[in-house]
Amino acid sequence: MPLKIMPKKKHLSAGRVPLILFLCQMIGALDVPLDPKLLDDLVQPPTITQQSPKDYIVDPRENIVIQCEAKGKPPPSFSWTRNGTHFDIDKDPLVTMKPGSGTLIINIITEGKAETYEGVYQCTARNERGAAVSNNIVVRPSRSPLWTKERLEPITLRNGQSLVLPCRPPIGLPPAIIFWMDNSFQRLPQSERVSQGLNGDLYFSNVLPEDTREDYICYARFNHTQTIQQKQPISLKVISVDELNDTLAANLSDTEFYGAKPSKERPPTFLTPEGNESLKEELRGNVLSLECIAEGLPTPIIYWIKEDGTLPVNRTFYRNFKKTLQITQVTEADSGNYQCIAKNPLGAVHHTIAVTVKAAPYWIAAPQNLVLSPGENGTLICRANGNPKPRIAWLTNGVPIEIAPEDPSRKIDGDTIIFSNVQERLSAVYQCNASNEYGYLLANAFVNVLAEPPRILTSANILYQVIANRPAFLDCAFFGSPLPTIEWFKGTKGSALHEDIYVLHDNGTLEIPVAQKDSTGTYTCVARNKLGMAKNEVHLEIKDPTRIIKQPEHAVVQRGSKVSFECKVKHDHTLIPTIVWLKDHGELPNEERFSVDKDHLVVTDVSDDDGGTYTCAANTTLDRVSASAVLRVVAPTPTPAPIYDVPNPPFDLELTNQLDKSVQLTWTPGDDNNSPITKFIIEYEDAMHEAGVWHHQAEVSGTQTTAQLKLSPYVNYSFRVMAENNIGRSVPSEASEQYLTKAAEPDQNPTAVEGLGTEPDNLVITWKPLNGFESNGPGLQYKVSWRQKDGDDEWTSVVVANVSKYIVSGTPTFVPYLIKVQALNDVGFAPEPAVVMGHSGEDLPMVAPGNVRVNVVNSTLAEVHWDPVPLKSVRGHLQGYRIYYWKVQSSSKRNRRHIEKKILTFQGSKTHGMLPGLQPYSHYFLNVRVVNGKGEGPASSDRGFHTPEGVPSAPSSLKIVNPTLDSLTLEWDPPSHPNGVLTEYTLKYQPINSTHELGPLVDLKIPANKTRWTLKNLNFSTRYKFYFYAQTSVGSGSQITEEAITTVDEGKMAGIPPPDVGAGKAMASRQVDIATQGWFIGLMCAVALLILILLIVCFVRRNKGGKYPVKEKEDAHADPEIQPMKEDDGTFGEYSDAEDHKPLKKGSRTPSDRTVKKEDSDDSLVDYGEGVNGQFNEDGSFIGQYSGKKEKEPAEGNESSEAPSPVNAMNSFV
Repeated sequence: MPLKIMPKKKHLSAGRVPLILFLCQMIGALDVPLDPKLLDDLVQPPTITQQSPKDYIVDPRENIVIQCEAKGKPPPSFSWTRNGTHFDIDKDPLVTMKPGSGTLIINIITEGKAETYEGVYQCTARNERGAAVSNNIVVRPSRSPLWTKERLEPITLRNGQSLVLPCRPPIGLPPAIIFWMDNSFQRLPQSERVSQGLNGDLYFSNVLPEDTREDYICYARFNHTQTIQQKQPISLKVISVDELNDTLAANLSDTEFYGAKPSKERPPTFLTPEGNESLKEELRGNVLSLECIAEGLPTPIIYWIKEDGTLPVNRTFYRNFKKTLQITQVTEADSGNYQCIAKNPLGAVHHTIAVTVKAAPYWIAAPQNLVLSPGENGTLICRANGNPKPRIAWLTNGVPIEIAPEDPSRKIDGDTIIFSNVQERLSAVYQCNASNEYGYLLANAFVNVLAEPPRILTSANILYQVIANRPAFLDCAFFGSPLPTIEWFKGTKGSALHEDIYVLHDNGTLEIPVAQKDSTGTYTCVARNKLGMAKNEVHLEIKDPTRIIKQPEHAVVQRGSKVSFECKVKHDHTLIPTIVWLKDHGELPNEERFSVDKDHLVVTDVSDDDGGTYTCAANTTLDRVSASAVLRVVAPTPTPAPIYDVPNPPFDLELTNQLDKSVQLTWTPGDDNNSPITKFIIEYEDAMHEAGVWHHQAEVSGTQTTAQLKLSPYVNYSFRVMAENNIGRSVPSEASEQYLTKAAEPDQNPTAVEGLGTEPDNLVITWKPLNGFESNGPGLQYKVSWRQKDGDDEWTSVVVANVSKYIVSGTPTFVPYLIKVQALNDVGFAPEPAVVMGHSGEDLPMVAPGNVRVNVVNSTLAEVHWDPVPLKSVRGHLQGYRIYYWKVQSSSKRNRRHIEKKILTFQGSKTHGMLPGLQPYSHYFLNVRVVNGKGEGPASSDRGFHTPEGVPSAPSSLKIVNPTLDSLTLEWDPPSHPNGVLTEYTLKYQPINSTHELGPLVDLKIPANKTRWTLKNLNFSTRYKFYFYAQTSVGSGSQITEEAITTVDEGKMAGIPPPDVGAGKAMASRQVDIATQGWFIGLMCAVALLILILLIVCFVRRNKGGKYPVKEKEDAHADPEIQPMKEDDGTFGEYSDAEDHKPLKKGSRTPSDRTVKKEDSDDSLVDYGEGVNGQFNEDGSFIGQYSGKKEKEPAEGNESSEAPSPVNAMNSFV
């Protein structure tokens, strides 16, 4: 069987691995630890530890060093082959082997050539247990050949043409790095237009005049030899079209010269690669580089896509202005067709590159060393992959296994060698060679057959000291063959330690994740295999952590004063701490002003340089803690008043005297900040039931630092303390350690117990559950008990989980029950609970109220009486009686119509109620129902009643129409609610004079069937106020009022505008034949005289001046808005004077200062002011008449053809 360590747990972190290199498990393999004492006794086959690379290129100017290092016991000897044959180094004086090593040193500096030692070298390391071989190391000297001599002709191109400048460097080893520079060794600028290809050539998508130069130089740098080779400079001249035409004109006759044309813009074509398709092969793990460079005008842009796939996100990179696509760490999955697209505004061209990814062999599982004991079995596995699939070949001690000596314990199965029943003499080194056409892999793995009893390599009786609550690691380095199993024991008679508390690591180390005080003791490590047993004892001590219980505080002091920092340290009594004070993380200044005395650092005569950070560091052999404070030095100031503040929080909380229902809490007070502490407040947290919620526990005097606290069962307590002074309360202290009290039976029962049915046949019992703190223990449940109150039944009980409701089914309807709910937990029952009464579910009442009687109190109020129903028929809690009533017929109307029912509820057991708000003179029906918690019972028989007549409401409307000089007509609508039979209307009215005094009141009775009435013989132009209401046999209703004015006597009111008429008021509009009125005849005579004067004035002014320039335009476009009068409605147009240039729209209700609007009659006069009559053109702009301009003649243009009237004449007046 292969050797292995039995416990398999997580590996030890690197920081905890002991200095001794332990065991490395590899599928049944065992490395021998490099322990000096162990290596003196154990033999081991050779192992190659260092060798030169497979392809080894050397500098021909230096000595050749071919490395080969190996380890083994006994130390191995070394030999070499060159080109497949033995290389006898003793015969070559230039070749030596490094002592104790297989490394070859070939001295070619003094004499000899590197080319002489080219070849394939292989190293063999051999001892009595086997032979290990190195890779085939191909040694080649580097080469940096010169460029061949060549004559380069100057290149002349027309602007816009494409160009490729070839580099073609000499083939060197390793290949050269190519770059283009000028004679000044300055790199040539590159861009999307000009760039260097992967082959080193310089590509121009199109040339420009600025590309002209004579020093395009290609350089090849050979890094191995640190040499740079230079190609001959290339001259390029780019000529413009104008220059070319000048050249042609100078060399050709007029008949031959047609002139060069500028290069036309053209779509892209590829400079490299050629054609539409190409192939690319790359090896797995290399960088795949694909290149496309195109020419065209304008310069093309390159795009890349992968057909039927996407480019890998994190491994794809674009180089050389996206002309090169690179994919790193290429895999077989990257095979496929890649397409580059060159595009410019004139078109696009595509090229497809078919990529095939091959793979040199790579390991899937390399063979690992095997250490077996005699008689055991094992396997060597050599698995590799590649494209094509690699061939696996096995060798033993450097010889192909097919020709090696037979070994009956060995069987080869392809990539696996199976060993069975091995013997010690069969130790050997096996080589696995995996190869294909792209390379090979070679791995050495030895099979070492050992028979060794267990050995423990860790020193005995080591003392481990660990700080409490930190992990402890106890080492047990071991070796044995077969591989021993490891067990750990604590104490002299303890049993094996198990993995539930401890962690057993593969290297034998025992880990205690959280070491506690009780972890202290002696631990024994026992290693066993079939050849024996070994053990070792180590000791573990757990120490209290070092803590700073009083930290230095920040200080601001005046220059020249003294400052003191305090640092109190609490530590394990067996550890001796060292207190060190630092300033700004360095040593304190070596001055007498700085003094350290036990817990204090004192600085006297403080200066500005003393400001900074002061750190108190407490060190023990196991831990280190520190605390810092900042000192700020300020200029001296008058002594300030002391600063008063809330106390600092208490600290260093400790629990002692821990009992089931009490504990003692001790703490250290913080600074009182110049105000004595008056009390301490103690709070607790129940981490089990209400984590994060703090509750008040107790308060003690400010002079106490301990408190005896009463506890409840089954609570995981944490405590914190706050200090309080006259300023306020401190922030809470840090929480104490947790303390879990033992469980006990509940000491109280749930509250708010109720019994109330939700259905006629159930009883729902509810209660307020206990919270987690009140449960006193795990497994909280409730014992629910019930029985009928008036029966002789026994209590029925059921125990339910921690819920708040239980439903009892199958109960009689609305029966009283006695109920109790008792708490219990895993420890026991709570005290006997109190009994409460509840009821099972209600059902709808069964009986309707009887003997319903109605007493009509007045036209809007009625009183209803009924007999109560039997309580048993209620079948629930009696909530009251409900009256439904509705109006079905009005005594004043024949048609019946249904009215929405109204509801009144009377609480309790009342047997009468009032119905307010009834409609007078109406017919009503009502019924009564009893109500319980479930709903309403059946309705009583409908009872009808009538309400008597009442007073009517006010008439619905009142309007005054057709006012004249001495009469007004009233129209109205009857009351919307007559509330009876109308008997008559009453109309009262009285005049109102100009001082708003009321005249005598006239009372008039109007028959009820009238809706219109005309009042005659009224005073003209008089305002009247009217009061109007209806009456029934019961009395008068509400009145409605209105005001109106009789019309004006125009003969007496000439020239005075009529009064404004507001909403709801009438204005007389009586038409009078004014042509027969004397005042009108006189007025017309005056107007005729004025017209005559006007004509004379116009004639005189016209003869003095010419026509104004815009007359014809005004005549052609007379504005209808300014016509003096409209015949159809008899209304006047509105005008503005010469000072107002804005026209007033027809119909405006706001006349100007010099115009009066006539709404209902053409008898009104219009006032006129001085100034020039304003006119408006067709676009609304104002055209005035000024001195020097001729008056517009009334006969010209499109003037109004209306017959002259007094009004028209006045409107024409200037």
